Amino acid sequence: MIKFLTKKLFGDRQVREMKKYQPILQEIKDIYPTLEAKSDDELRERIKEIKYAIREELDPLELELKEAEEAYQTEPSENKKISIGNKIDRLSEQLKQMNQQLLDDNMAEVFAIVKDTCRRLVGYEYEVRDNKTVWEMIPFDVQLIGAIVLHYGNITEMATGEGKTLVATLPLFLNALLGHGVHLITVNDYLAQRDSEWMSPIFEFHGLTIGCIINGMSNQDRQEAYNFDVTYGTNSEFGFDYLRDNMAVSESQLVQRKHQFAIVDEVDSVLIDEARTPLIISGPVQESKNFFPELKPVIKKLVSTQNILVNRYISEIRNFLQADEYNADEVGRRLLLVSRAAPKNKSFTKFMKEPEFKKLVTDFEGYYLRDKKMHEIDSELFYVVEEKQNSVELSEKGNDLVAQKDPDLFIMEQLDDILNAVDENEELSFQQKSELKEKETNRFMDKSEKLHNIKQLLRAYTLFEKEIDYVVVDNKVMIVDQFTGRMMPGRRFSDGLHQALEAKENVTIEEATQTFATITLQNYFRMYEKLSGMTGTAVTEEAEFQEIYKLSVIEIPTNVPITRIDHNDMIYLTKAEKYNAIINEIENWHNLGKPVLVGTVTVEVSETLSRLLRRRGIKHNVLNAKYHEKEADIIKFAGEAGAVTIATNMAGRGTDIKLGKGVVTADKESYRSLDKKITHEHPYGLPLDGLHVIGTERHESRRIDRQLRGRAGRQGDPGTSRFYLSLEDDLMRLFGSERIGPMMMKFGLQKGEAITHPWMTKAVETAQKRVETYNFESRKQLLKYDEVMNQQREVIYKYRRNVLKGYDLNLEIIEMIKDTISDICDEYIGDERYSENWPLDEIISWIRTNMNVSISRKDIYSDHMTFEDLTSDLHDLVLKAYSQREEKLSSEQMREIERRVLLSVVDDLWRDHLHEMDLLKEGIGFRAYAQKDPLIEYKKESFTLFQDLVAKINLNVTKKVFTTYIVRPENLQDFLRMARQQHAASSAFDKAEPKAAPVQTNQAAPEKIQPRVVDVKVGRNDPCPCGSGKKYKKCCGKIS
Repeated sequence: MIKFLTKKLFGDRQVREMKKYQPILQEIKDIYPTLEAKSDDELRERIKEIKYAIREELDPLELELKEAEEAYQTEPSENKKISIGNKIDRLSEQLKQMNQQLLDDNMAEVFAIVKDTCRRLVGYEYEVRDNKTVWEMIPFDVQLIGAIVLHYGNITEMATGEGKTLVATLPLFLNALLGHGVHLITVNDYLAQRDSEWMSPIFEFHGLTIGCIINGMSNQDRQEAYNFDVTYGTNSEFGFDYLRDNMAVSESQLVQRKHQFAIVDEVDSVLIDEARTPLIISGPVQESKNFFPELKPVIKKLVSTQNILVNRYISEIRNFLQADEYNADEVGRRLLLVSRAAPKNKSFTKFMKEPEFKKLVTDFEGYYLRDKKMHEIDSELFYVVEEKQNSVELSEKGNDLVAQKDPDLFIMEQLDDILNAVDENEELSFQQKSELKEKETNRFMDKSEKLHNIKQLLRAYTLFEKEIDYVVVDNKVMIVDQFTGRMMPGRRFSDGLHQALEAKENVTIEEATQTFATITLQNYFRMYEKLSGMTGTAVTEEAEFQEIYKLSVIEIPTNVPITRIDHNDMIYLTKAEKYNAIINEIENWHNLGKPVLVGTVTVEVSETLSRLLRRRGIKHNVLNAKYHEKEADIIKFAGEAGAVTIATNMAGRGTDIKLGKGVVTADKESYRSLDKKITHEHPYGLPLDGLHVIGTERHESRRIDRQLRGRAGRQGDPGTSRFYLSLEDDLMRLFGSERIGPMMMKFGLQKGEAITHPWMTKAVETAQKRVETYNFESRKQLLKYDEVMNQQREVIYKYRRNVLKGYDLNLEIIEMIKDTISDICDEYIGDERYSENWPLDEIISWIRTNMNVSISRKDIYSDHMTFEDLTSDLHDLVLKAYSQREEKLSSEQMREIERRVLLSVVDDLWRDHLHEMDLLKEGIGFRAYAQKDPLIEYKKESFTLFQDLVAKINLNVTKKVFTTYIVRPENLQDFLRMARQQHAASSAFDKAEPKAAPVQTNQAAPEKIQPRVVDVKVGRNDPCPCGSGKKYKKCCGKIS
């Protein structure tokens, strides 16, 4: 109602947008006829002139910005740095505005030139993916509008077959004239290669270079492709290249340039469907341990026992129902038990088709939740499955069954309490305490890992189904993308779940991995200065595009009106009835010699339909995760007369289905006024011609359904689309309104009959909206958490990039050394006010041990000295030693040491930090039980962790710049000789130094050489040997 009133008052936004672009379109149309008289060389020369004029305007500003960035890195004064930083921000914004203005000024002429180039190319023969192709494309007016929309950084929604691939070339061409490279992102390698080769004549005509990034390319080939004017590739390749660049150890290894402008093809798939999956580069952990093989029999027994219990409940329900009047309380309670224990149980789903039973379960669930007695129900089960939340939890009963051989398995004490108990045991020696602590720590870690493995194995057995969530290929568990139905090689479920699935399927359990670098697609694409996208289905998600990416969605009208008829959904009680009806419709169209495309949500359904079609002797092709390599070939022939193609919902996306001979028997205009009603003569409706799309169930997202419908009716072709549903479908079962079942009963539905009515279709769409809202909130929440991580990532990656650029790091290293010395002094001195009580010898010892700098007590001690005096003296002495080291090694070698040390320290500690952040995110949700906002708590904790990271970087860099040497092959022998000499001077019979003796000015008489005493290892909770009175972990142990 509100939408209707807004439209009446302010008009249709899409119409307003179209009017806004009309003057630019008219300008293009005015210029276009004037170009025909020009020669090819004159046209090429004009593009060179435009490019030169743009560069002439931009070069001075870009140079000024580059000089400011270099000045910022080398400026020692903090106040001046702030001033330079403000200047950089101002210049960056000015450059961004100038880029857009210069392109806007030239847009009409450049678009007209590109259109004329297409006209000149008509009839040109060339090869695309080893197939001979003839150029026959010239942009229509609607395609020019689509190109304008893309250039302004929006999303164009264009129907299937409207030529989005050609549309993208115009803004790509225009923005490439800036000279920074532009990117086009597609959903798979095949489309990236095909489109880059298909559109290459336009760019090559004017001397612009075009490249393609695909999986398996070498670093050198990637650098070359990114240096081209236009680069095509998949979202994951661009994202992973960004991560790899931020793991590079020299500038020569970097492949990506500036993130200037990108067009994302199938933008809804990339920025929404895949947005919840972060890109992760991982490597092996130092120590990997799991107990999956040992625990698998126990979990199998647990699942089997629960299944027996569920079958008993089902049997009891059937017995109750045989009576004339059954006991609703007993039946309702048992149905609720089964819904909590095994919501996918086939007998249970059949009960749920009956509206009275579905209402009974809902009512009982409401009673128990209201009275806070759900735990009474759960206590009768071994575990509880929360299907909507995709989680499973063990009950007390389940704990007892799993812990039969280890009664203490689920009893977890605090590790600190265990270690304190060891410390307080007076009967043990120091050595025994150390050994027992190590043993107890290992036992604690093993138990934690076991509990985690139990949880993941239980999820693997109860929530993840083979052929739906994953497939097993070549003894490996492969994830199946729930949106595209494609396998995702190289990707693994996180948190040990993938290993649990490997254990479940009896395949090789891969080693655990550690995250080295990670970024979400949301944050990667938001780095681009200008981003735009194109798809056939984006309007339903416009709010999300606007809120997260600041992208507006503009619907582009079709060049020829759509004649496809979208029939109402057919809703059945059971899946078996639904499948039978689908096969009947396929057979009908097949006998008429018309092509049929059947869209399925899972691999399992596509295999089921394939079996049913084989029984009826209907020849068909299957396109799912198992056969994705044949995708393009299968889709290419899906429009031939009588062809039957079964595809998981978005398989073949990006490839048009062109209709074969005899499929269309009349002019396209004749199909526009056909009657949509179903008649006895035409049981599946009109038109008879064209491609007929059948959906086997509704997807969670309306976009995916629209995408499937859009396979038919391209460029004004005839066709139909129809979706078949049953009350057993996951969407109807989990999110369907409680009114759908009773509504079907009111219509007097009998077994084998279907309901088809606009009200029912509306009810299904309402269920889809619920899921979309739920998923949007989930993605938004993920982004809020990742935003925290992203800010830290930007700081670290920017810092690394500056190191790689070769800026002089000496000033930063000096600041790190000063900060570390101050932190060490603060750590040792603490709150002690009197300087005579300060442990100066420990500070001197730490500096000598960790930084290889000798300082005597007399150099720093004075009466009534302050903390500032001490740190100032230490700074001067340590920096003097650093200068001497530089004189000895040379400035060039010292800068190289600084660079290498910084990169290795930052990379090592950043990996550890990522692991700590993962652990923090995993447990932060429990703060909600303490009435605290988990997100705010996550921000606080992550800031503390980041401060610790910076302190650790300072500490480790300070240690290493004093002790690291670069050994080149020609100097290896000299270095080994020096190492042997140093080792000889520090033999086992070296003179032992008193621990805390002050440095004497007069040398004492030589003492008798005696064996060196090796100190006993100090435990974490033991008193610190420095004499501070603190625990070792709180004192020297924290520093070391």
